[in-house]
Amino acid sequence: MRRRLVLAAIVLGALSCGAARAGCSREINVPVAPVGASIIVNGGAVGGIYPEVLDGPAAKAGCKLVYTIVPRARQAALFEIGKADLLLPATRTPARDRHGTFVPLIGHRATLISLAGTHAPITSAQDLLDRTDLRVAVVRGYDFGEHYQALVAELAKQGRLFREVDTIAIARLMQAGAIDVTIMGPTNFAGAVAHEPRLAALGERLRIEPIPELPWNLAGVYVSHRSLTPADQAILRELLENLARSPAVIEAFQRHHRPDVLAESVRPR
Repeated sequence: MRRRLVLAAIVLGALSCGAARAGCSREINVPVAPVGASIIVNGGAVGGIYPEVLDGPAAKAGCKLVYTIVPRARQAALFEIGKADLLLPATRTPARDRHGTFVPLIGHRATLISLAGTHAPITSAQDLLDRTDLRVAVVRGYDFGEHYQALVAELAKQGRLFREVDTIAIARLMQAGAIDVTIMGPTNFAGAVAHEPRLAALGERLRIEPIPELPWNLAGVYVSHRSLTPADQAILRELLENLARSPAVIEAFQRHHRPDVLAESVRPR
């Protein structure tokens, strides 16, 4: 009888340990689009800052992140309809809050970006709107908050807004002289051109202009309410919050970017 009890205790202990290590109930679907050094796409392979800092903690938590490559606008749409488990990298917005829980990892802001020496300084959103000779491009699917959306809407009304599929498309237009200004995080632009030999020289010519209407915000990861079970949501939130409390994310940005680019767009949360 005693032997049976001991064996039962061993079996229950093993089952308990297995359950503790079980982690996520399924693979975690993470559609991604190229975003500077944050998400680097090379053929069918996905790398960059976010996979670098996430994959290890996810594996330790018993979760496998499966990346698929899509355009940024489709990435955002998939999250909204419950077909993406994580949205990353992302800025917090009220619209996205309806679909998931936001876990901030860094402080971040979008700025105006152009090539040095091509025009007089721009000091505000109104200044940009008044300078009707300047052509502006943005990435379709980017959202840096209400002020950004309002500015983009006004530029579209003026008929001088280009919406492009990704940062590389914008950089090519800028290099060709077809557009003058873009609006995004400097790390996004600098990271993207650094991995394109024909565009890399643009990174040395950047003019980065913060404006009051695009203040510092938080960037990080959204965990879906719609596609994930409550248990899986809890596991992913915990590993992201642990990551946010560590220096790993900032250190990864420091490995990939020059200090002058970081100073204008990324800081600890």
